[in-house]
Amino acid sequence: MRHPRSSQFIPDQTVLIGNTVLYGGTSGEAYFAGVAGERFAVRNSGVTTVVEGVGDHGCEYMTGGTVVVLGRTGRNFAAGMSGGMAFVLDEFGELQKQCNTAMVHLGPVTDSSDRELLRHLVEQHARFTGSARAKRELGRWDIAQRHFVAVVPLEYRRPTIVISEPRESVSARHG
Repeated sequence: MRHPRSSQFIPDQTVLIGNTVLYGGTSGEAYFAGVAGERFAVRNSGVTTVVEGVGDHGCEYMTGGTVVVLGRTGRNFAAGMSGGMAFVLDEFGELQKQCNTAMVHLGPVTDSSDRELLRHLVEQHARFTGSARAKRELGRWDIAQRHFVAVVPLEYRRPTIVISEPRESVSARHG
């Protein structure tokens, strides 16, 4: 979605996408040049999307998919998020206080495949929407990528540990 070229507002500073957009989304891609209202991508289970900011309760109860936010989030971001992944451009260091960290971990985007995915999605956003914000961040990507925060459900970070029972020796069983 892109705004009309003749519009007099700045898309990445204006709520253009209504409340509850992508609520319960299951698949596909969506690119929005502008800020979303409240409850963006709630219960998202498979949509990949890029948006330029979100209101309160973004990515709440998310179970899958990927969300990229090229701007600020409202309060209670990622509450109950148990799956999927979000990347937030946190230029002002506000995400920690806006995010509900009960079920998610916030950290830098260090994995090379995550970095590639993030750049690809921002490039697609610029291509499909003509977003000035996306173009600006791509033009200074070395700096911009350092300001992205990965929002990852804690369950994804837990190592899988297999505990096996010690085997009895053959002689102990037949002894």
